[in-house]
Amino acid sequence: MARRPAPPIDGACVVDKPAGWTSHDVVAKSRALLGTRKVGHSGTLDPDATGVLVLGVGRATRLLRFLTVLGKAYVGELVLGSTTSTLDAAGEVTGTFAMDGITVSDVRSVLASFTGEIDQIPPMVSAIKVQGRRLHELAREGIEIEREARRVVIHRIDVESTNEPKVFRLSVQCGSGTYIRSLAADIGTALGGGAHLRNLRRTAVGGFGLADARGLDQLQLLTMREVLRDYPALDTDAAGVVALVQGRQLGAQSVVARATSTLVPFGAPSPHAVYGPDGDLVAVVEEVDTGYKPVVVVAVSGGPERIG
Repeated sequence: MARRPAPPIDGACVVDKPAGWTSHDVVAKSRALLGTRKVGHSGTLDPDATGVLVLGVGRATRLLRFLTVLGKAYVGELVLGSTTSTLDAAGEVTGTFAMDGITVSDVRSVLASFTGEIDQIPPMVSAIKVQGRRLHELAREGIEIEREARRVVIHRIDVESTNEPKVFRLSVQCGSGTYIRSLAADIGTALGGGAHLRNLRRTAVGGFGLADARGLDQLQLLTMREVLRDYPALDTDAAGVVALVQGRQLGAQSVVARATSTLVPFGAPSPHAVYGPDGDLVAVVEEVDTGYKPVVVVAVSGGPERIG
């Protein structure tokens, strides 16, 4: 008797990434643990950093772009008095500065210029591609190139003193694409010297926090209905599900908006997650003049998904 194929695995895993692992390492290990090749991550976390890394599994890999743009939260240590080649503790020291007299009040005094929309130059040791090559590949060859500044958003920075001189604890809430290493280096420059980052930990990606995160030996699969929990939600009926599966638009009368607390800082119109009568995720839609246009449909052909 032929063995039935294993049911597809769809959803999200929130991993507490260990230090020393690349985001790709986590994806590769998760593929082996989950028994599927269809695993991707929603945003690179530095190898030495720890904390929240959200993985999409199965059909949820098609939703990763909606997770990548979620805001992030980090904690880390600002180390004054030395700069490094990687802007963090993993690099070689490239400069030293006398900054013994800097107080936590001094650090706070410069933070206003780093909040809101700011221009930030990405570090050479990063995954950004320039002319088809990733910056970290060039950096390993000893090549440094000029990088264009990128506009990022930093919502809030809090700083506290520690038991170590010239070391301050930073807590940062920011938009996607922000480099905390670059922020630390720029703060050091603003204080008249130099600095690097140490012990970076990502504490949240949107509404996914450390309370959701698990080690690789304890992976927990969140269902598809939970993947877009940060997004505005709409409910539709069975006819609406069929329309979306067929790639047709929904009229405004075909959906009911849920009362949700969204964390996604989008302008209008925002993508919306649409759920069927059984509560399962059907599609992501955009609002248009005539109703809602499907952007990504994840429901299985012929009707709503069944995840259990």
